[in-house]
Amino acid sequence: MNKDNIDLTKPLPQQITYSNILFWGAWGGIALMTLTYILYVFHILPPHVDVNLVVQNWDKGVQEYMHITNSPHGWGWLFLLHRGDFINFLGIAMLALLTIVCYLVLIVGYLKVKDKVYATIAFLEVLVLTLAASGILGSGGH
Repeated sequence: MNKDNIDLTKPLPQQITYSNILFWGAWGGIALMTLTYILYVFHILPPHVDVNLVVQNWDKGVQEYMHITNSPHGWGWLFLLHRGDFINFLGIAMLALLTIVCYLVLIVGYLKVKDKVYATIAFLEVLVLTLAASGILGSGGH
């Protein structure tokens, strides 16, 4: 044990919470992707882009494909969640968001044990991931 009575051979509570969120979140994301894929494949929700139009334009660049199919860029897919081919993005977004959620848990836990260095690292990680996902830097938001 160290001077703060923390057994460094055992995971900290925030690390257990992190792993539980990651475990259940990953399975939840996979389940959501499965469900939304079923909605798409069985045409329960109509697609934004007909599958034949997708096949006809596989050889196009991204910008040309998006123009031909009238598909959004960045976070524009949120406005098409009523379409079978865009609702699939929910599970992917959920899986991508898990890392940020897990780091937020770590920040709180590290602050509780007064570990400012690791809390700062986790905070900077959240900041970088959030900034990258936002699209502010011109990365497209995904």
